[in-house]
Amino acid sequence: MIDAWILTVLCLTILMVLATVRLVLGPTAPDRVIALDTVNTLVIASMILFGVVFKQIIFVDVAIVYGLLSFVSTLYIAKYIGGEL
Repeated sequence: MIDAWILTVLCLTILMVLATVRLVLGPTAPDRVIALDTVNTLVIASMILFGVVFKQIIFVDVAIVYGLLSFVSTLYIAKYIGGEL
């Protein structure tokens, strides 16, 4: 059963690599911000899956805090790109 969870995290890791490629090669700044937000979302999903696999609630707690920080940083970057800062 653990193999299915690890396979899922491996798929998420592959998606993270693809989003990182878009982050590096993105033609515009908004494309890069969206790619960064996608990577952050996939990291959060991976942390929650690891919490389920290893039966450790701390992974979920860290994922919640990371999600909050990711959201705030995305808002800040979007505001910076919009020229309001």
